[in-house]
Amino acid sequence: MASRFTFGADEHIFVEVSEEMSLEAFFKTLSMTNAVRDANIKGVTEICPANASFQIKFNPDQIHPDDLMAELQRMEETADQAEPVLNTRIVEIPVYYQDPWTHETLMRFRERHQDPNSTDIEYAAEINGFKSVDEFIEAHSGSPWFVSMVGFVSGLPFLYQMVDRDRQIQVPKYLRPRTDTPKLTVGYGGCFSCIYSVRGAGGYQMFGVTPMPIYDPEQKTTYLKDFMVFFKPGDIVKWKPIDREEYDRCLAEVEAGTYEPRIREVVFSLDEFNKNIDETNANLMEALYAD
Repeated sequence: MASRFTFGADEHIFVEVSEEMSLEAFFKTLSMTNAVRDANIKGVTEICPANASFQIKFNPDQIHPDDLMAELQRMEETADQAEPVLNTRIVEIPVYYQDPWTHETLMRFRERHQDPNSTDIEYAAEINGFKSVDEFIEAHSGSPWFVSMVGFVSGLPFLYQMVDRDRQIQVPKYLRPRTDTPKLTVGYGGCFSCIYSVRGAGGYQMFGVTPMPIYDPEQKTTYLKDFMVFFKPGDIVKWKPIDREEYDRCLAEVEAGTYEPRIREVVFSLDEFNKNIDETNANLMEALYAD
């Protein structure tokens, strides 16, 4: 796939790797942004990867825009030849689906929703052809998800479902955004799931909430003491449905500073994934739950 390079005012170059999200586009974006970082190009001040694109901020007094553009285009040739293998980690994220807090919130904003007579998750289940909400939850939590970018607000991950394209869940955003979303809401918009790292406005459908903090600017959370943001692009996520009792138990552990997420190091090969998606996902699950 050929990337599209454009200037953004005087200090930015925007590179669109693909018009649609795919793991192939993600790997090319990752390869190119890693190359920019490793090259330590004088004048480059920020590297911002996204789902299928990235943006570079630079100081035009230190590097001529045309020179940087040429360097990025040269890096694209190398990225196209790079082996799509990633040393990463798989993480289990507990989710209390249909919790009372997101339910109360979504009921306050029904006039902004496509179907005011149903909940967000009921609507998502219906338009995706599932017979029940339970069947929908099983599909949402049954396969792993790829973190394709982190941003929009601090620490918020965008997650892409690792299944065949015809099995991917797709749900439109609200007709008009809400002015409120509970912290740690598990949401859905388009083909992406997400976790709202902080309370605030939002337009994604709300399915549940996790007790697991993913952003802590004070770095008091045990597993966030080294860095305030939990997720990074390339992480793989497995949702774990939990009930109110387990939610309260996890939350108590978080407050006591004893909660530790289940994390395992894995190697992900895009070529192997494309050859046999279900087998690759099964191997990832085996790695996650191996003692």
